Amino acid sequence: MTATVPVSWEAEVDLVIIGGGVAGLTAARTASLRGLRVLILSKGGPTDTSTQYAQGGIAVVAPQGDSVDSHVYDTVEAGAGLCEVDAVRSIVAGGQAAVAALTDLGAVFDLGRDGQISRTREGGHSTRRIIHAGGDATGAEVQRALNAAGLPVLFGAAALRVVTGPDGVRGVVAVSDNGFGVVRTPAVLLATGGLGQLYASSTNPPGATGDGVALALWAGAAVADLEFVQFHPTVLYTPGGVGRRPLISEAVRGEGAILVDAEGNSVMAGVHPRGDLAPRDVVSRAIAERMRAMGTDHVFLDARRIDGFAQRFPTITASCLSAGIDPVAQLIPVAPGAHYQCGGVLTDTHGRTGVPGLYAAGEVARTGLHGANRLASNSLLEGLVVGERAGVAAAERLGVRSRIEEIPSWTVEFADRAVVQQAMTEYASVVRDGAGLGGALARIEAARSVASPLDTVAGAAARSVASPLDAVSGAAQADHSRDETGSGPGLFSATLRRIEDAALTLTARALLVAAADRAESRGCHTRSEYPGPTEDRRHSTAVRLGADGALELSTVDVVAVPVCVR
Repeated sequence: MTATVPVSWEAEVDLVIIGGGVAGLTAARTASLRGLRVLILSKGGPTDTSTQYAQGGIAVVAPQGDSVDSHVYDTVEAGAGLCEVDAVRSIVAGGQAAVAALTDLGAVFDLGRDGQISRTREGGHSTRRIIHAGGDATGAEVQRALNAAGLPVLFGAAALRVVTGPDGVRGVVAVSDNGFGVVRTPAVLLATGGLGQLYASSTNPPGATGDGVALALWAGAAVADLEFVQFHPTVLYTPGGVGRRPLISEAVRGEGAILVDAEGNSVMAGVHPRGDLAPRDVVSRAIAERMRAMGTDHVFLDARRIDGFAQRFPTITASCLSAGIDPVAQLIPVAPGAHYQCGGVLTDTHGRTGVPGLYAAGEVARTGLHGANRLASNSLLEGLVVGERAGVAAAERLGVRSRIEEIPSWTVEFADRAVVQQAMTEYASVVRDGAGLGGALARIEAARSVASPLDTVAGAAARSVASPLDAVSGAAQADHSRDETGSGPGLFSATLRRIEDAALTLTARALLVAAADRAESRGCHTRSEYPGPTEDRRHSTAVRLGADGALELSTVDVVAVPVCVR
């Protein structure tokens, strides 16, 4: 193999999974049980994932008073006309088996007085079907159970490029504290989570830099529905707060909390039939409108009427107390914050993309489940169901020779993330307009530089290991997690900073051109000059990276399938 990349380590496996959250670990377990040799690359440590921070729960059809049809209906209603109904039904129907598999791994869910799994209701749901663990720590319990399975994870390693050929995926170029590495594989699963770090304030961890979207575009795959970024309506507000911010789970409103403004008036009264439990896009827009009308930068959540708040919501209580707020006695200041990427890499319900051997699952993927707005707690559901299916689907690549003859150097375009975050926060948040979207794109493009991500760690090439598998373990691994500023030991060198900035830059550009093209308001994409949806926009917008580096738009038809009435 010839290479201009200074390769320090090599490996060969049947499946590389990029990302260590619910979708990636579920896929790894499934593929491993089927005999595939699997390697997971994780930029951070065992809990440096969006899954870890998921306070909500898992939306899964309840055994009484609920049905697949009802869950599908709620999902499609929230998705504002862009859900692929067959995909919704397929994923929703797989929920109970996926949760059972997670329980078999040792995940423990909260029980009611009758000894059965307790359920709550969240925004957009017509019934109590959300299961929780540890009150408001469901994601942490899911992460714990999957980490405990002892799956092969190389912590402190990031993928720089998916290598492809005429037959599809051939491998991955990665970087770790030990230098550059090449992993030969016929199958790669992107499970990298979201893009919250496009914005100055987000509920996402520091590593949510849009890596999967960028890796897919660089590999020749399409992404779709990127313009639909869900802003969680109730993120804990503190003056000047930036970076990852604690969210106040929708379950708090499910238990009776209400949104009020500074004068004590209800924010949601008369806005939607479900009031404070309306879909997230509705609530976020209502809050943004009330803040604009009153000239404030936050509203309040009144949870004082909830009995046993501290026991029901221990994580939220701790976050509030650390900010000097007692949620039992005081109003909780909240404002919308970037939360979830509804679109992503275009896939089927088994994670397959248009590039043979390239798969995607979890938040990074666009399966058709979420449409223009994700229904609360459908995210962990999707990660479990599609993660398992992608692990099965990857077996179809067994026998494909993962040869890599040459790894040339390459360049990426990147702007400083502070420029990207400022432009996106100012012009591409809850409410947008065409002039602002165009201005944000121009600002980012003007700030772009071109360089190789390989130029910044020449010294790292001098260190080598025989194989990255020497450093692989389940959850017992050196601490590679980063702090809230995004810095950290070893791994977070100039190379990773550059490749993350490149991913943020490309993802921001793709989002902005898709948002500018969608001249309507639909779901969580709100254009102030177009107050409602239009029938001619009832399709998904796909984006590809052309050979000349330009972004190319196309449409993806959304199949309208009748949904049974609840």
